[in-house]
Formats: sequence, structure tokens, C-alpha cells
Amino acid sequence: MAGHGTQEMECCFVVPSEKTPKHVLWLSPLDIVLANRGALTPLVHFYRRRHDAAGGGGGFFDVGRLKEALAKALVAFYPLAGRFRVGGDGRPEIDCNADGVFFAVARSELAVDDVLTDLKPSPELKRLFIPRTEPPSAVLAVQVTFLRWGGIVLGTATHHAAVDGHSMFHFLQTWAAFCRDGDAAVVELPCHDRALLRARPRLAIHPDASSVFCPKLNLRPPSASGSGLISAKIFSISNDQIATLKRICGGGASTFSAVTALVWQCACVARRLPLCSQTLVRFPVNIRRRMRPPLPYRYFGNALVEVFAAAAVEDIVSGTLAAIAARIKGVIGRLNDDEMLRSAIDYNEMAGMPDRPDNGSLPETELRVVSWLGIPLYDAVDFGWGKPWAMSRAESLRGGFFYVMDGGAADGDGGDAAAVRVLMCMEAANVEEFERLLRAKFVYPRI
Repeated sequence: MAGHGTQEMECCFVVPSEKTPKHVLWLSPLDIVLANRGALTPLVHFYRRRHDAAGGGGGFFDVGRLKEALAKALVAFYPLAGRFRVGGDGRPEIDCNADGVFFAVARSELAVDDVLTDLKPSPELKRLFIPRTEPPSAVLAVQVTFLRWGGIVLGTATHHAAVDGHSMFHFLQTWAAFCRDGDAAVVELPCHDRALLRARPRLAIHPDASSVFCPKLNLRPPSASGSGLISAKIFSISNDQIATLKRICGGGASTFSAVTALVWQCACVARRLPLCSQTLVRFPVNIRRRMRPPLPYRYFGNALVEVFAAAAVEDIVSGTLAAIAARIKGVIGRLNDDEMLRSAIDYNEMAGMPDRPDNGSLPETELRVVSWLGIPLYDAVDFGWGKPWAMSRAESLRGGFFYVMDGGAADGDGGDAAAVRVLMCMEAANVEEFERLLRAKFVYPRI
């Protein structure tokens, strides 16, 4: 893609199609802790024109139709049309003022195949297809890029302090439904009551909190990370391989626990870590259904608690995947206790907002694994012209970050679609060995 440019054709602000509540939206401790973490989440969805696509009566990705549907979706999801600001107490908040979502339309000389040949997060992918955030306080920005030969890229940049992945795809699903089905669209209304995750008046931190929760990242500038260049790559794991992996892990291991165990072990070996050193894997857990009483299913905001599992490198390198998966499962199980969850909210309230943006890479002894499993990455974003052929983060250049997501069958065209995709970002010098170890586990499984 080097040397190719994207020409912006138009830009505007799309506002809700009806009057929306005008108020300041208080942010929970689970929102605040993300206020500086990587700022915006850049996502890209790639589409090819389909002759049998539903939704006749408009051209492929008709811009007017997209804007009209977006305006309707913003009535229920009105905080996305607001602006971030800092309150009098220094706490970030969202001014729900209906100023609108920044919407850009662009054209590129690239074709879909030029991009999908080697799809992986990169600064170039972000430069081409992710809109600038205008103004910087905007919560959401959207860009529709028309490619050569009829391809489309939908790029979105969303502030993570406003929503997590579950909430973001609830919004995308609603936007797509209005575009595809018009006024007949079925809308599940979001819950905007973030006080449901308010800290207790008297903060009460569980004695084991420091051994479970880790809201702040221990990131280092790339020059200090010790391994030079950072590389991103996507690995696919088939249904048969997932079944084999879960069988190796045993004990009812979830897909996430099994894949994370494999990634953790392979990363420790590929990085040649000293056996006597400590290593940890950290990951956010969705607590919507774990709270007592449970949060509303469509709670709109961040409902993620960051936890970690730690061990000696020797135990991870020489241990079985079953034992490693059991460590991960055990940490997740701690969050079935409502008192522990309430303590997590209090703990994040005490942690507050990071002092500086979270830029750089994790130490080589650490990993952060983010699960997008179960999020409708493909089904949710059929705007009436077919599901996307591929989706990804546009940029992820922080070493030690991994994303685990459903593979998806692009446009339902069958074939050997991956059951799970792993988007990894780690030291370029270790990527080849990491991949070799990952593949070898399925050829020569060791229980």
C-alpha cells in the first residue's frame, strides 16, 4: 500500500434525527481508567460489491442512506454525538450536546485485493482509512472510502472511554439495521445509567485486590523495550485446531482460556525469557452478567475489569497447557463473587485516570490479551449490501498486545473459514519463532 493516497471528497457532522436529552453524562470508574489508554479505537471493515445484496433502491454504500440511518441510530445512542470535556472536579465527562458525529467520504486508488492480500494493522492502514477526529473532543468519527472496482472500506474511530467493544458493536448493529431495514428496523435500546457502576461511598478494597486487578498498564517507550522494532500479524486457527487445543487443556476450558494459554506459553519461549523471572498475562473481563443483580444486557459504556494471572517463566515454559489454562480460568472465576466485583470498581476509582497517555510496549515478560469472542464483528455490520469480507484494528503497534476474535465467514461464502483469529503485536525479532511454536503445538500436541 506504500505510496498510495486517499483523497477526501467531503466531510460533515451527522446529528441525531430527533431531539435528544441534553445533559452531562457522568463516567464510571471503568470508563475513567480508559480515558488516556490509546485514546481512539480504530476499526476497519472491508466490503465487496455483491449483485445479490439486499436493500435495493440505492447505490452500493449510498452515502445519503448511510447518513440518514446514522442520524436515526444516534437518537438512541446520543452520547456518541456528544463531546468529551473535563468537569469542574477534573473528571472527564461527556457533554451530550448533539453536536454530531464527524462523517467523511473519501476515494482511494487502491482495490480491495490490494489491501486484503496482507491485511494487518499498520500506520498506513490507519492513515488511509481512519478519519481524523474533528474536533479532538469528538466521541466518534466515521469514514467511508470508495476503492477501485467497487470496494468499500468503513473506518471508525471511537473513544474507548465512551464505550467498550460490546457497546460499540451494539451501536453498529443498530446503524446497519436502520440502513438495511429502514423504519422496520428492530432496535434494542441501550442503557445509559452509568451510575450502576459507581464506586461505593466508602471505598472498600478486597484484601486480594492487588493479586487480581491491574487497571494501569506498565508500558515502556519503544526505545526502552529492549527489542527494537514491533511487528503485527494475524494468525488463523481452524475449528479442528480449536477442538484439539481445548481437548489438550481439558477441564471445560473456554476458547479464550485455551488460546490465551497457548499464546502465553509460545510468547515466553519465543522471547527466551530467563526461567527464574516472573511473567504475567493480563486481560479485560466483561462483567455485565457477573454483577448481582446483572447489569442490563445492553448496558452502554465500559463494563470491563482488567485482571491478571502471574507465574514463574519456568512454570509456563515447562508446564502443560492444561495447567496454564487452569490458572487463567481460576482468575476469571474470582469475578463470580459480587463483593470482588464491587471491590474492582472501588479499586479503579482509586486508580483514576492515567497520568499520561498509554504509549509504548509492555515489558517482554508481560502480555495483554483482549477477547472479542462472541462480539458480532461481521453479522452486526451488514448495511444491506452484504457482510464485510474482512475486519481488523487499523493500527496496533504496542508490543505484547494480542486480540482474540471469531474468524467469521466473509459474506457466508463457506470454505475453511477460521474459527478464531489472533491479532498479535510483538517484537519483530521474535515473530517467526512465535509462529513456529504456535503451529507445532497442533502438529505435535503435548498434554
